[in-house]
Amino acid sequence: KAAAAGTEHEPTLLQSLQHQEPPPPPPSPSPDGESAPARTVPAQTVPAAIFRAYDIRGVVGRDLSPQVATLIGQAIGAVMQEQGLNEVVVGRDGRLSGPELSAALIEGLRRAGCHVTDIGLAPTPVVYFASFHLRAGSCVAVTGSHNPPDYNGFKIVVGGETLSGAAITDLYTRISEGRLPSAAEPGRLEQRDVGNDYIQRIADDVQLDRPLKVVADAGNGVGGELAPRLLEAIGAEVIPLYCDVDGTFPNHHPDPSEPHNLQDLIQTVKRFDADLGIAFDGDADRLGVVTKEGAVIYPDRLLMLFAADVLQRNPGALVIYDVKCTGKLSDYVLRNGGSPMVWKTGHSLIKAKMRETDAELAGEMSGHFFFKERWYGFDDGLYAAARLLEILAQRQESPSEVLAELPDSVSTPEIKLPLADGQDAHALVAQLVAAAQQEDSAFAGARLLTLDGLRADFADGWGLLRASNTTPVLVMRFEADTSAALERIKDLFRSQLQALSPSLAAGF
Repeated sequence: KAAAAGTEHEPTLLQSLQHQEPPPPPPSPSPDGESAPARTVPAQTVPAAIFRAYDIRGVVGRDLSPQVATLIGQAIGAVMQEQGLNEVVVGRDGRLSGPELSAALIEGLRRAGCHVTDIGLAPTPVVYFASFHLRAGSCVAVTGSHNPPDYNGFKIVVGGETLSGAAITDLYTRISEGRLPSAAEPGRLEQRDVGNDYIQRIADDVQLDRPLKVVADAGNGVGGELAPRLLEAIGAEVIPLYCDVDGTFPNHHPDPSEPHNLQDLIQTVKRFDADLGIAFDGDADRLGVVTKEGAVIYPDRLLMLFAADVLQRNPGALVIYDVKCTGKLSDYVLRNGGSPMVWKTGHSLIKAKMRETDAELAGEMSGHFFFKERWYGFDDGLYAAARLLEILAQRQESPSEVLAELPDSVSTPEIKLPLADGQDAHALVAQLVAAAQQEDSAFAGARLLTLDGLRADFADGWGLLRASNTTPVLVMRFEADTSAALERIKDLFRSQLQALSPSLAAGF
């Protein structure tokens, strides 16, 4: 099933733009020299629901259109201009709607007076890298991440800060209120390919002490264009799997956090007797790993390995992880001389906390890894894969033996409970939190963490229920020292959820 790495031969964005109607001229400056504001946009033409906690995301044709993308570009440009910023990098993943939405976004950014460097087809972390490498400081990745093929969206960085929460909502407010001034002259547009620069930057710093044979599964996402080249450049032997970019995702969905999406990778690792299998999500900012025996190594255990490595050179460093991670991570970081911190789930929230605390490393159960040590602090599945292979190649034991040494427990993957129409995930979680905090609660004796949902830690395990900020689901995860303890904690959460929503409780 291995497929040769490659990309589709798409027209460049410049060619796409040349076949579009030119944008209307910007409005004439007002007498005081300021540009006249754009007319008010009817709010119903831009759905508020696409402005999420971490980014903008919606269904193309229903929620997202080129017109909406242009307005979003103008709104981002307005925020940049207010901060005295002019330079922005734009790149896109392999979804079929990418070229059109990217071109429309760029048009909006240029209307606002921003100078755009379009790097074309590129993984999200390469877009982030380009904002540093080209000294732009701001960037937009046009990506649907791990959502279904008909989705797309925008991950936005302005002045080095990933927009989230109120900053995302502010973009919608600007659009709906028509606060989208146009510049007297549109910004410049430049085409640039930074893929080779990205590979060279990593290969100059990371080289394997001994060769490792790895299968790289890109799930037909945009990471397939660079992943084999990068891993070969650092000294690995690479067997590419589904590395041709295809926005319909014909083989399996590019989401390595779902174990069923790793089955082809597991079989290919065994078929080629590879040392390891690695998988990326649709825009390559997340990483999944399987051993040659077919074991899935959850990202929270990988974070232990990364933490031990980083702490060798940075004793006392802060390591951040999200509420879904194993309870064994805190002790592991402490034993290795580090300072652990649990934080809310979400790539933009983690990055903001890293900036605030100057943490050297962070990770999420979903497979986002953030290295500030030797890198730039953004989430990057490709770079994380390189660092993983570097660590494994330094050890005399096999990769499977090294990974097996990491503390383990009886645990579940993420359990996602879809909501019915009209159900509010955040309201349900708030009800559960309120009930759990009562003196006579069934959670008496547990240490409750309500930072992001409800996490109840017992002496022999823990359970979590939180509202997803990207899809209409409740997310649960459980871990314990024994199978019996795991079932007890699951039963507790199930009974509490039963009281709130019997249909949801039946889902796990």
